[in-house]
Amino acid sequence: MQIAASFLHSIPPLLPSLYLALIYAFDFCLLNFLGVGFRFASYIDNYMVLQKEPAGAVIWGFGIPGAIVTVTLYQGQEINMKKVTQVKAPSNTWMVILDPMKPGGPFEMMAQQTFGTRNITLKVHDILFGDVWLCSGQSNMQMTVLQIFNATRELSSAAAYQSVRIFSVSLIQAEQELEDLDAVDLPWSKPTSENLGQGNFTYMSAVCWLFGRYLYDTLQYPIGLISSSWGGTPIEAWSSGRSLKACGILNQGPIPQDSVTGPSEHSVLWNAMIHPLQNMTLKGVIWYQGESNMNYNRDLYNCTFPALIEDWRQTFHHGSQGQTERFFPFGFVQLSSYLSNDNSDDGFPQIRWHQTADFGSVPNLKMPNTFMAVAMDLCDRNSPFGSIHPRDKETVAYRLHLGARAVAYGEKNLIFQGPLPENIELLAHKGLLSLTYYQQVQVQRQDDKIFEISCCSDHQCKWLPVPMSTFSTQTLTLDINSCYGTVDALRYAWTLWPCEYKQCPLYHPSSTLPAPPFIIAK
Repeated sequence: MQIAASFLHSIPPLLPSLYLALIYAFDFCLLNFLGVGFRFASYIDNYMVLQKEPAGAVIWGFGIPGAIVTVTLYQGQEINMKKVTQVKAPSNTWMVILDPMKPGGPFEMMAQQTFGTRNITLKVHDILFGDVWLCSGQSNMQMTVLQIFNATRELSSAAAYQSVRIFSVSLIQAEQELEDLDAVDLPWSKPTSENLGQGNFTYMSAVCWLFGRYLYDTLQYPIGLISSSWGGTPIEAWSSGRSLKACGILNQGPIPQDSVTGPSEHSVLWNAMIHPLQNMTLKGVIWYQGESNMNYNRDLYNCTFPALIEDWRQTFHHGSQGQTERFFPFGFVQLSSYLSNDNSDDGFPQIRWHQTADFGSVPNLKMPNTFMAVAMDLCDRNSPFGSIHPRDKETVAYRLHLGARAVAYGEKNLIFQGPLPENIELLAHKGLLSLTYYQQVQVQRQDDKIFEISCCSDHQCKWLPVPMSTFSTQTLTLDINSCYGTVDALRYAWTLWPCEYKQCPLYHPSSTLPAPPFIIAK
């Protein structure tokens, strides 16, 4: 600085234009030397939704170390708040936390960087405050509205939901954790038939959109939806090294290529598509993944999935300076049905069970503040995208939103999951097994194969189908006379394809929610 100043003072006064040009050139070089240009983080843009009260929305970006950044939120001509911070070295980042805001808008936001006599101003317009949900997973989350049942109706109704804003992360992988997104597929946008139906597996997730639309119908305030998903990817790609280590997964294992079509290297999608969002203030997450773990670390999914949830919660809570709740709500879709040529029929049932950490339902002790949509009855044998991609995403999202209303929003007396037995009694003298459910159960049809018992004799056990015998509003009996040994275990819907479309035997009578699959040993 002193050398440059003495050099400039030595310039003859007869050359003012050259003197001025040198000053500007020196300033420009200095700004570039000191760091990156002044900008918001990649996902802070026009039309965005920021998290409403009681949390404060985090606003951050990049600038010149030591520069002062002033963030102003205003509505019309009225200034709502001002926040001042400084750009930190060596990260070249700045961050402010807005005061908690009531839902609504639109608002404008201005960020001004002051460095010496230089001011640079950025503006973002049409901001709403509401609830922000992150949607992630593999291809069933990535499917667009164009690919689902009732697509034409859904696309034409998009214009009625201008307060539900959408954002989609580009498909990027990285070997190290990225600070910001490398690319954005769809910047914050109002929904249109074009960006909801851009193409197959392109732009906006149908499950994410429908979930947000159902929430908006109930809550009647803005919803922000962020889609970050990639088809054919195992959970290990979405997990940090920390969470994989917690489950004893230390090295990359060989992955069967028949179940994985996207990136499979450990942590590469966490690094590039989730970690860069960590500073964002979120309401919650929904997740649809598991198909690619049918033949890869399947037996560890009861650890890797709860570990992912815990790690994401820690990361977002810390990254948002405590604004995202430590145990924010986390919803997921239990795997649907699949027509497979594989002789093994156990992959999907095992993953479904492990998705609940082997409890059968959520929330539970290992998975607090979670909710689940059962989808095994939403099969689609004629799907043009393969039976592994059923097109009824509307029912999936509806069931998810019921869980969100109960778990995330505390709505009382809302049925959000199907019936599970709370007590099983062996009536050996009658040749019956009696199941008592904790809520009402409706037997939609008799089925002689969907219940199975493990029948053991001579130290060998075999699974046998058992017919349903009698039932009432909360009890069901099974005829076990086919077993000439000891009944060692009971399971329900333990197959790739448990039933035809919405034709499983057991539902809750008032909500059309199917009883989830389970396995219970003595």
